[in-house]
Amino acid sequence: MSFPKYPEYKDSGVEWLGEVPAHWEVPRLKHLARIRNGRDYKDVEVETGGYPVIGSGGEFSRANSYLYKGESVLLGRKGTIDKPLYINGPFWTVDTMFYTELSSRVDGRFLFYYATCFRFDQYSTNTALPSMAQEDLANIQLAAPEPDEQEHIATFLDQETARIDALVEQQQRLIELLKEKRQAVISHVVTKGLDPDVPMKDSGVEWLGQVPAHWDILRLKNISPEITVGIVVEPSKYYVDDGVPALRSLNVQPGNVSTEKMVYISPEANEMLAKSKLRSGDLVAVRSGQPGTTAVVPDELDGCNCIDLIIIRKPKFSCEKFLCWFFASDCAVRQFSEGSGGAIQQHFNISTAANIVVPIPVRSEQDRIAEYIDGEISKIDDLIATAECAIELLSERRSALISAAVTGKIDVRGWQADQQSEQPEVLMAAEARATYG
Repeated sequence: MSFPKYPEYKDSGVEWLGEVPAHWEVPRLKHLARIRNGRDYKDVEVETGGYPVIGSGGEFSRANSYLYKGESVLLGRKGTIDKPLYINGPFWTVDTMFYTELSSRVDGRFLFYYATCFRFDQYSTNTALPSMAQEDLANIQLAAPEPDEQEHIATFLDQETARIDALVEQQQRLIELLKEKRQAVISHVVTKGLDPDVPMKDSGVEWLGQVPAHWDILRLKNISPEITVGIVVEPSKYYVDDGVPALRSLNVQPGNVSTEKMVYISPEANEMLAKSKLRSGDLVAVRSGQPGTTAVVPDELDGCNCIDLIIIRKPKFSCEKFLCWFFASDCAVRQFSEGSGGAIQQHFNISTAANIVVPIPVRSEQDRIAEYIDGEISKIDDLIATAECAIELLSERRSALISAAVTGKIDVRGWQADQQSEQPEVLMAAEARATYG
C-alpha cells in the first residue's frame, strides 16, 4: 500500500519541518523530556552482572548501580552526537551522553525515531570534536500528535524498519558469500589450473597439496629478477604538490591500483630514489596489515615511485597478472602471514617475499588462467556492487520513511500491524536477493 497525506496541514513556523498536520502541536524538546547528564562509570564498573553502561555505540560495560530506570532516549553530548539510542530499563550512561526523563506527553520510541532526524550538524559547537550543548538540544522544535498516535507511528516504524533491516542483513550476507566465492575461485584456479582431468603430483609443500603434474614449483626470487622495497625513511620530506606519483598502501587494492589520495614527489627525488622507481608490469604488495594485497603497475604509472611497498620486478617468463592473482590466493596469504613479523599487525619484508613458494604453469597457461579469473571476478564484483547498491537504497528508504512518518508527511493511522507496505526500493532489494542469492 501507499500512504496518504493528512487531510489538513498548517505551517509549523519551523523551517526544517515545513507544514505539519493541523492537529499536531509544535513543542520544544524540553516540553516533552528533561535532558540529564551522564556520568563517568569507572567507580561503578563491574566485570559481570549489574546494569548496562551505555555509550554512543550501545552497551560496552556493566555497572553495580544505575543512573536511571525506565524508558529513555539517549543523545550524544560529545563525539558521536548523531546516533540516538532507545532504552527501557535500568541503565548507566557515560558522561559524553545525555539521557532523557520522558513526560507523559511523549512516546519514547516516537521520540527516538524523531531524534534520528534532528539536524545535529546545525547545532554542533565544535568542528574538530562535535559537541552538543544541553540548551540547544532542549530548544529543538519538533511536531507531535497526541501520545496514542505517536505510539501508533512508532509501532508502524518498528515493523517497517525491521523489515528493511532484515533485507539489508540478507544483502550483507550475500556480499559475504560472494566474497567467499571470489576467494575460492582465485585460490583453486591458481593452484589447480582449469582442467579438472589433468594429472596431478604432490607439490612437496604440505599446505599446497597436489598441483598439476606439468607445473613447476619455484620460489619468487627465482621468478622475479629483483625484489626490493619502496621509500621507507622519512618519505614525507620528498612530498610536493605536483610531481611524480608515489604509490602508498592505500593505493594498492587487490588486483588494482587506485589513484585516489595520491601523493607526489619531485622529479629530482624520483631520480635520486631510482631504486624504488616502478615500471609498468612490476608488482607492488602491501607490507603491513593486509598480506596478499598486490597489484600490477599499469602503463600510465610507468616511472612513478612508491612508499613502503614490496616491489616485485616484472618477471621474465611469467605473466604478471597470474602472479598478482596468485598473491591473492589462500596459499599465498598463508605464506605472507606466517613469514610476517610484528605482534600488532602483520608486516613482511623482502626476505619473506623472496621465499614465497609459487606453483608455475607454462606461460600460455598462465595467460589463460589470468584471463579466466579476470572474467569470473568481474562477474562476482558486479554482483557485489549490485548488493551494495541495494543496501544504499534500503538505507535511504529507511531514513526517508522515518522522517516522513514522524513529521507527518504521510498518514499511517490506517495502517495495521503485520500489514505489508509495497515499497519499491524494498521490493527491489528482495528481488536482488532472489536473483543473486
